[in-house]
Amino acid sequence: MTQLRKFQQVAAWALLGLFTSWMISCSTGNVGTSTKQATSGAATVEFWTMQLQPQFTNYFQSLITTFESQNSGIKVNWVDVPWAAMENKILTAVSANTPPDVVNLNPDFASQLAGRNAWLDLDTKVPNAVRSSYLPNIWKASMLNGKSFGIPWYLTTRLTIYNTDLLKQAGINKVPATYAELAQAAQQIKDKTGKYAFFVTFVPQDSGEVLESFVQMGVTLIDAEGKAAFNSPQGKAAFQYWVDLYKKGLLPKEALTQGHRHAIDLYQAGETVFLASGPEFLKTIANNAPKIAQASAIAPQLTGETGKKNVAVMNVVIPRRTKNPDAAVKFALFLTNDDNQLAFAKAANVLPSTVKALSDSYFKNVPANASTVEKARVITAKQLQQAEILTPTLKDFNKLQKAVYENLQAAMLGEKTVDKAVEDAAQEWNQR
Repeated sequence: MTQLRKFQQVAAWALLGLFTSWMISCSTGNVGTSTKQATSGAATVEFWTMQLQPQFTNYFQSLITTFESQNSGIKVNWVDVPWAAMENKILTAVSANTPPDVVNLNPDFASQLAGRNAWLDLDTKVPNAVRSSYLPNIWKASMLNGKSFGIPWYLTTRLTIYNTDLLKQAGINKVPATYAELAQAAQQIKDKTGKYAFFVTFVPQDSGEVLESFVQMGVTLIDAEGKAAFNSPQGKAAFQYWVDLYKKGLLPKEALTQGHRHAIDLYQAGETVFLASGPEFLKTIANNAPKIAQASAIAPQLTGETGKKNVAVMNVVIPRRTKNPDAAVKFALFLTNDDNQLAFAKAANVLPSTVKALSDSYFKNVPANASTVEKARVITAKQLQQAEILTPTLKDFNKLQKAVYENLQAAMLGEKTVDKAVEDAAQEWNQR
């Protein structure tokens, strides 16, 4: 597997919410100790990224060279960390008071350490004029208890990839835009083709897509006191939606045991009509299943009556114990400014988090004969106007997902009524 494909998986996993349940690596190998004061007397900023070498080595070397030429008193030491090792390494470094100065994380995990006061409070370091250059909804994703702990960097958002041949066989002319429409299409697809409309996972440690669907359907997951709020008519309706699909045989049985990767496998095998995923998987499908790719088209992300769309955010944070806070902030803002975000978005097939970069014609105009990948860029960029982090920023979000998914499974298998499953899930969360 190439480094680029590994990076694309990182972006996708972030999109699916898997970073909220990273496994802590047993390895605590040396990432490199930060030399805070270079021999020249210049401040050294140690900057950690997640598995962006070697595909983006030239990009970052050029960016760092430009930054150092504009800031003669600052040197940047770039360290690239394997994505699976990042959580363990940053926890170890923060605990030992030897953290890097700028580190690439995501709001889900970073917020857990923000609750322990690990990061620099950026509200006093980033002027309002600079802060307003970022998309407001995206900036909020790196806030906890009213304080900003991170600066947004690059973004990904889901879309609907679909098989035009199978859709035609099913006699469906319009791609479902909502979950309600999807349920109707699923029955027609099964009746006419024998195939499944789509696959979604209910494995507790895997994708958060089902929990996000709750929010899109109008469910409030957690109240202001942190208690379960999904034990409501809307919550019961969302539970009932997924239970009905499963009991009617409109979801593959392995939805209870297989993760999101299985959704891609089924789509590539021509066994499902729709795939909810990031545009980075279009190239994967083209490589693995050229005939399916040829029949594939794209549509906006499925949503509920709220119209909400999901977005996954990658950000940069600055450890509170950095010895060079001003230099670290200066570099973090340079890394994420309009020009550099636009350049990285083009290089990595992701979306930028600044207003100006996102308004570039690159995200608005594609030729009439554009490829599916190029069209996806425009669709996902447009979705950002309605996009937000759908699930709440919580220290133990994985426990919420586990409570909901395990009780959903019990209801799907007929072991509990929907009402009992909802009640038990809420109780498990409240008594955790």
